[in-house]
Amino acid sequence: MPLTEDADIRDLLQNARTIAMVGASDRPSRPSYGVMAMLQRHGYRVIPVNPQITGEHVHGEFVFRELGQLGDPIDIVDIFRNSAAAGEAVDQAIAAGAKAVWMQLGVVNEKAAARAEAAGLQVVMDRCPAIEIPRLGVAPIGD
Repeated sequence: MPLTEDADIRDLLQNARTIAMVGASDRPSRPSYGVMAMLQRHGYRVIPVNPQITGEHVHGEFVFRELGQLGDPIDIVDIFRNSAAAGEAVDQAIAAGAKAVWMQLGVVNEKAAARAEAAGLQVVMDRCPAIEIPRLGVAPIGD
């Protein structure tokens, strides 16, 4: 069952430090670009993942092709892909040992969510951390 209670979502965000962003963009007009910057300002390390811009940098972070390349522990995989493509990102998150997957606004994939939960990951669907952080009063990391 995806997280829906404010307290559970707040706990997930307060305990996370590293977020891998699947579908990160280097284009300022894309929502992922602004969300990544906001998460960084809040103190998270955000690692961009996008095979189309692998090797480039977004907001000072190297862009990886896939989650399996990261090598660092991942607290949350933030998925900026359409609902159908979210399943592949969830499967990569499970394989990479992530603690949680977060499907962005408008992204709902019940089968992928069930796979993630069966593998022990927490799941958030159809929400944006850039909206939830101020709404829930999540303190910046380091404060």
